[in-house]
Amino acid sequence: MKSIFKNVAIITVFSVLTRLLGFLLRILLSRTIGAEALGLYQVALSIFMVLLTIVSSGLTLIISRLTASYRVTGDKKQIGALVSSGLFIGLAVSVLLCLIVFVFRNLFSHLFSDENCINILIILLPSLVFSSVYSVFRGAMWGYDNYFALCISELFEMVVKIVLCVLLLNAGMTALAGAVTVAWSFTISCVLSAVFVVILYFSYGGKLSKPNKIYRTILKQSTPITMVRVAGSLVQPLIALILPARLISFGYTVEQAMSVYGIALGMTYPLLFLPTTLIGSLSTALVPDISMAMVQNDSEHIQKRVTSSIGFSLLITFIFMTIYMGVGEMIGKFLFGEVLSGTLLEFSAWIMIPMGITNITSAILNSVGLEVKSFVNYIIGGIFTFLSVVFLTKYMGVNSLPLGMGVSMTITAILNIFMLKRKLKIEVKILKQLLLLIFLSLPAIALASFSGSLLSYILPLFFTIFFATIIATLSFVTLCLVFNVVSVHGYVVLFKEKFKNLKKGKKKRKKIEKN
Repeated sequence: MKSIFKNVAIITVFSVLTRLLGFLLRILLSRTIGAEALGLYQVALSIFMVLLTIVSSGLTLIISRLTASYRVTGDKKQIGALVSSGLFIGLAVSVLLCLIVFVFRNLFSHLFSDENCINILIILLPSLVFSSVYSVFRGAMWGYDNYFALCISELFEMVVKIVLCVLLLNAGMTALAGAVTVAWSFTISCVLSAVFVVILYFSYGGKLSKPNKIYRTILKQSTPITMVRVAGSLVQPLIALILPARLISFGYTVEQAMSVYGIALGMTYPLLFLPTTLIGSLSTALVPDISMAMVQNDSEHIQKRVTSSIGFSLLITFIFMTIYMGVGEMIGKFLFGEVLSGTLLEFSAWIMIPMGITNITSAILNSVGLEVKSFVNYIIGGIFTFLSVVFLTKYMGVNSLPLGMGVSMTITAILNIFMLKRKLKIEVKILKQLLLLIFLSLPAIALASFSGSLLSYILPLFFTIFFATIIATLSFVTLCLVFNVVSVHGYVVLFKEKFKNLKKGKKKRKKIEKN
């Protein structure tokens, strides 16, 4: 049990550290190259991420699954052939995609509001090839349950990006030069990360064998997963192309449109996704728990888990919401030096509520084999984001994006809840709890805003935000405890059961491998 807790602690520490460094990188970029350069880079990166999803998403998952299955039989030669075949597929697909973009670069350039974005995308293309190598070896180590290697490789990549940005960027750069430099930093970090993960793979005893017909199995199993994930990944690039274009059509210059987009996507939204780190941890523990309860037909257990988990996600998102709505403008000014970022954060904070519900309900649907239907709900909701950006940008400017996202997430959350009711035949009653949390958050938001305004006269900005955040959190949590909104006991039991199951599973795998 101690070793399991140690492994979980290592994974958690590395994950939090990597996310923290990623967030610090965002702050560094916003402070150094500015909003316009960040916008140019984000638009080009959004297209690149679709290409990266094609190359790596399904491939990594299937390599890990097949590696784990061959470990049970002890067939190391087949694992080597699996990795070699995966490399062949990944390299072939990535090189083909690079050639398509390069040959049809003029066609791709018409997608962007700023023609400079295509040059940034071209700079990012080599990292697609090296990312395919990275993904295959990473999938193999995942299949070996070598989580330390996975964590250290992710941390290495983030550290390299930060070091390169620090060395190569300076505040006197033009917007284009800054965006190009960040793109080169991204590409170089991908190259070094690929080399690093290959060294890790072989240092842990991994081998390569002659590729065989297993590539057919890899393609057959990875293609559907890749298609679903690619469809989901199209949302961000479509927004990246539509929103700046709509802003320009209503009087913004290209520079202004890119600046606003950079502030929204590069500065504000990373803050909105912070609660998903904690909710994601719960989702990881929840999936096997719900799956086992489904096999055992334990509807009472499922009812309790679903209700308490949604309650927990609501609690986490409301804590962040009270802070952002209370002192969001100060947070944006302190972190990024952009008041607009803080203003947008205050306006957008409410969308974390449906976002949290969507995240946890999607995890539950995935645990009962409804991944495709969950994805359909996501697409249905996503339609409203596009409608909002297309039709409301004229009247609301960049605020049309968070409004559309909020409506989209709300619709997806409602559809997920109805699907849970039908599939699991349980009652999911959260309206009363939701209304109570909204009511309790109002005095906490007011107290945070008041204390922030008062403290700003006597304290530096950092300490003003720090104390206002503590006041908002303590006041809201205290009100929740007084009104008995959530119970912590259920989560303690859940994680104890998770560690117990992990221990049993580990002993079982060792026994099989010995035999």
